[in-house]
Amino acid sequence: MIPSTMQRCLRALALPLVLGAVLAAVPRVEADTRADGATITYRKVFKTSYPEFVEIKVSESGSGTFDIRQLDDESNPRPMEIGAPLAQRIFDLAAKLHNFDGIDLEMHRRIANLGEKTFRYDRGSETHQVAFNYTLDRSAAQLLEIFESLARQETDLSDLKRTMRYDRLGVNDVIQQIEKDYDRKLLPEPEQFLASLDQVAADEHFIDIARQRARTLAGRIRAAR
Repeated sequence: MIPSTMQRCLRALALPLVLGAVLAAVPRVEADTRADGATITYRKVFKTSYPEFVEIKVSESGSGTFDIRQLDDESNPRPMEIGAPLAQRIFDLAAKLHNFDGIDLEMHRRIANLGEKTFRYDRGSETHQVAFNYTLDRSAAQLLEIFESLARQETDLSDLKRTMRYDRLGVNDVIQQIEKDYDRKLLPEPEQFLASLDQVAADEHFIDIARQRARTLAGRIRAAR
């Protein structure tokens, strides 16, 4: 009888300890869930256009990836970083759209195919998305403009880095295109180009006209900051 009594006592003592460990673990799980950063993804698929596929993912911290290519090309997401103000702007606009939960952005009128666009919100297990061809919603249009501008910016920046490495004679043409996009206000964060422009301006291996163009554009960008 004594061993049986001792066993019951030990089990009674162990049960609170087990329950306490389980309960103690619950807040940590909830905290980890709350700590999961949200991600907003923009995707556009437009066959026969260039590019045919655009996908940009941005986290609340400003880190993200971009994948811009033709549909037949292999997927190749590359890292990107945007500033905190622009990331905040993106998430503020998404919040106005209820993080794409249960909304309809399509105009629902006969209109030419402009490519299927998708906004997606992810936070932990929570996911919402909405797709549309064309929208009249002002917040959605502003968010679309930001992502389209980011796509242009990342394309220009990738072209500049590629030509700097593999086609030095082509650098001038790329900088000229960047100038045009800058003048048309298509680059949301032109300061992203400064490091590469400064490198071109200081490197005698590039032709003089490219170096001067890079120096002038970098000066304009700094003056506008």
